[in-house]
This record gives sequence, structure tokens and C-alpha cells, in this order.
Amino acid sequence: MEKLLILANNTGGLYNFRKELIQELVKKYEVYVALPDGRFRFLLEREGCRFIDTPVNRRGSNPVTDLKLFWTYKNIIRDIHPAVVLTYTIKPNIYGGIASRLSHTPYLVNVTGLGTAVENAGILQNITLSLYKTALKKANCVFFQNSENKEFFIKNKVVADNVKSIPGSGVNLNHFAFMPYPSSGTTEFVFISRIMKEKGIDQYLEAASYIKDKYPATVFHVCGFCEEAYESKLQELQDNGTIVFHGLVSDIREVIKQTHCTIHPSYYPEGLSNVLLESSACGRAIITTNRAGCREVVEDGVNGYVVEQKNAQDLIDKIEKFLSLDYEEKRQMGILGREKVEKEFDRNIVVNAYMEEIYRIP
Repeated sequence: MEKLLILANNTGGLYNFRKELIQELVKKYEVYVALPDGRFRFLLEREGCRFIDTPVNRRGSNPVTDLKLFWTYKNIIRDIHPAVVLTYTIKPNIYGGIASRLSHTPYLVNVTGLGTAVENAGILQNITLSLYKTALKKANCVFFQNSENKEFFIKNKVVADNVKSIPGSGVNLNHFAFMPYPSSGTTEFVFISRIMKEKGIDQYLEAASYIKDKYPATVFHVCGFCEEAYESKLQELQDNGTIVFHGLVSDIREVIKQTHCTIHPSYYPEGLSNVLLESSACGRAIITTNRAGCREVVEDGVNGYVVEQKNAQDLIDKIEKFLSLDYEEKRQMGILGREKVEKEFDRNIVVNAYMEEIYRIP
């Protein structure tokens, strides 16, 4: 059986968003995954993957560390000799891409978002784009999760004609099944994300404080891994009843089930928001920012609302607009959101796109 290698930076992301692809791949390949050890490792191994513990400093920019990662990937490819390599996220894309290119191994790259190094103009952007250009030149296919990212790479001559658009990571419509709309007397909102500034947590908390005071029959949930900078603030708001903080939730469906609307005020340069896809699939309205990676999932006034980035007042206005709807109007927003993801964001679309490109490899 031929071997296939996947390079990524996080076990949770690989399992939660690529599991269906992996299930298809293990039927035809001996699948190796190289990424940092994590709590989803055993689930990846249960699916049939062979795990290679590979440290990846997701945020660091130390050239020595990055050079070590490149050599690690080069050695893994040399030892395994895979028929094809799949890469996800910036560092695996760049250093795994260069290693694959130098070893003359076919490879498919997934641009899961620009990241701050590419989004913000400056020396770091120039360096990263130059590295990306080197890495992607011989890629068999470069997948983009939103059209804005694709156009940015084409405009900057990072890629040419070896590109394909996919609907983010897609969403498993069976796992995130449509849920009955909660009929409680309160209206409940939820923020689901790694709790960091760029995900819009400040705007969400400001809006929650204002709305909770003005409309007592509201509940604001916060779910996600908390960065240290926000621990004391979240604890204070939990103590005074402004929010309900759940921390990292193993099955987010249990929280979505009791809420009426998901708020995702992100201005982080992501590919396409899985939070929005999953919430919409469950039949919940969404409020999110007017930026690539978010706006694709919402039709303003149909299945949710669009807000300006970093604008807490606009977020407050849209929450009040949602609160002014009657129960049936809110429920209908959720139904239309489910219909949208069924048509446009089924994960099978992504799996099929990958298999199609893999079959094209000589």
C-alpha cells in the first residue's frame, strides 16, 4: 500500500475538520500524520493514522526553529517516501511545501487563512510571501478557503494556475444536525472561539455588559480556551452575572442546543469560520463581521447580521435588532442558515475536491 503524509500544527484541528477526509484516505493509503502531540492523538490513531510527534511553534518567528522544522519535514519525507503530502496552516505549508518540492514529492496545500504575518504589511509579510512563493511553486494544487485569500496570492504572484476554491473545511451535516429552536423566555447568545483579542472577545464582552443591563432576559455564553490576558476579566463578568463562561467545551453542540444566536465578531485572518458553519448547520442565527472568512456564511438580514470589525456599538445595534424579532422570525433565520450550509458548505464537497486532485497525480 502506498503511503500518504499529512503535515499540520494541531491534533484537534486535524481530527475535527479533516476526519472525513482521513477516513477516505486510509482506505487507499497508509496514512502518516506529523504534528505536535495533543489530546486528539488517540482519535487520529483510532482512525488508522500513524503518528509522528513533530514540534511546530505556531506563532514564533525564530529562523533557527523554523529551519529545524524544515529539516525535520525533509527527513520525514525521506524516511517515509510518501506518494503524496498534504499540508495545512502556514508553517507546514511553507516548510513542508519546500521540503516536498526539493524531494520531488507531489503535494497539496491548504491555505487555511492568511495569518497576521501575511495580513499586515511590512517586512514580515514580504518574507512570508517570498517563502510561500518558493513553497507553492511546484504544488500540485493549492486550496483556498475564501476568494479574497486566493486573489491576494494571485495578485502578489505567489500562485498561478494551480489553485482551487473550497468551502472552508466544510461541515459534517450529520454530526452538526439541525436542532429544535429553544423556546425559553430568555434569549441566549454564545461566543465560541479561542479567547483572544483578534477573535473579537472585547467587543463581545462590551456588548454583553450593555445588553444584559438593558435586557435582563438575556444570557451570554463564552466557550473556548482562555488566554491568560482575559482570565481575570472573564471571572469578574461571570461573578457579576454578565456572562456564563464554560471554558474549553468537548462537545459544543451541547451549548449551541440551548442558544438562539452565535456571535463571532472576529477580525482574525482566518480561512473560513468553522464556528459559523457549525452553528448554522444546527439551525442557529449568526452575527459576524464583514470580513473574508466570516461574511461568506451570512446573508445580512436573512440568516443573521453583519457587523463592522472592532465596532462594539454596531454589534450592540445588531443584537438589539435580533432581540426585536419575534420567536418565529428568529427560528426562521436558523432554518435558512441550515439550508445555506446544506447547499454550499457540505464537508463532502471538500473531501471530493481532495480525492479528485489526488487521483490526478501521476
